[in-house]
Amino acid sequence: MNRSAFTMKLKKGFEAEYKLRHDNIWPELADLLAEDGIREYYIFLDQETGILFAFMKREPSNMKLSIKEHPVMKKWWNYMKDIMYTNPDGSPMITGLTEVFALNSTEW
Repeated sequence: MNRSAFTMKLKKGFEAEYKLRHDNIWPELADLLAEDGIREYYIFLDQETGILFAFMKREPSNMKLSIKEHPVMKKWWNYMKDIMYTNPDGSPMITGLTEVFALNSTEW
């Protein structure tokens, strides 16, 4: 299982809306993420800066089409672009993070 983490940035004043939209995630988006091998996905918010920290665990994908090209993903990005900083294609601006330490109690 692969682990990855990245940051995104939320526009000021949209903290509650961001949470609401994710509390009501579309079933077709949840299905797409699962189909892409994502088994765990967490997003945390730094209230002071608007920085979103995301962490996921993902198995190798069996998808024929890149999730970034999937119509459901593009629809979600369009839905979220009014409250987040995005790239010209509508995808969220992300900064990938490098894992430098891991501690797993099951390995002790």
